[in-house]
Amino acid sequence: MLELHNTTFRKQSTINIKGQLFELNRPKIMGIINCTPDSFYKDSRQTNIKDIIKTAEQMLIDGADILDIGGASTRPGSKLPSVKEEEERVLPAIKGLRKQFPKAIISIDTCRSEIARKCAEEGIDIINDVSAYKDDPKIIEVAAKHKLPYILTYNRNKAINNNENISMDAIRFFSQKTKELKEKGLTDIILDPGFGFGKTLEQNHELAKHLDALLPLENPILIGVSRKTMIYKKLNVSPEESLTGTTAFQTYLCFKGAAILRVHDVKDAQQMINLLYE
Repeated sequence: MLELHNTTFRKQSTINIKGQLFELNRPKIMGIINCTPDSFYKDSRQTNIKDIIKTAEQMLIDGADILDIGGASTRPGSKLPSVKEEEERVLPAIKGLRKQFPKAIISIDTCRSEIARKCAEEGIDIINDVSAYKDDPKIIEVAAKHKLPYILTYNRNKAINNNENISMDAIRFFSQKTKELKEKGLTDIILDPGFGFGKTLEQNHELAKHLDALLPLENPILIGVSRKTMIYKKLNVSPEESLTGTTAFQTYLCFKGAAILRVHDVKDAQQMINLLYE
């Protein structure tokens, strides 16, 4: 067995989830369940509650530590559903999953405070907001009230100038935002570099190359590169053909300090982690 002694993210090696310490001494896996009809990777789309529960069960069997439920696609060009539509997609899923898997750690992927609030009342454990609370600042109040860890995404509305240092810009962004969040009462903040959000292909890879530059911020790093454009376009393949590239890239990012991997393919990610860590 290969053994990777990754001490890079251990300055904060736990997060508090409802009073329980969630250890990050080795990377954890977040399984993606999209309750949407239009997510970019069609095999991740689940709109039937029975299929959602079946998918979640298999992910947990395969080694998922967190289930990430989303009701609004963030792929380029996708249409944002109404609040009612998003609620009708995710709330039955959250209720069903919480009933079926009472001990599972569940994350809600939303930018809307109303959705986050209702999901928090149904027992979700983490808020994953790709907008960095820009779309709806009240989502921070929900996280603080329910004492939920918050995933903060480095999301640019448009790509920064190629002459700018993307890593330094990310550091500035996270430094400012984490300070604001702590002032608002949040203590468990997870950093997501936001691969694919408002960045060119080159900037995505530059940010990945220098992912460890975020480690002095002392917050766990979540990475979401699974089957994304930065992989399949680089390899000139389709999302469906990009599993090998995804696994290779996730391995590289583990060496760079990733603490949580957000993935479509739980079993493959778990096998990789088992090879690298005791």
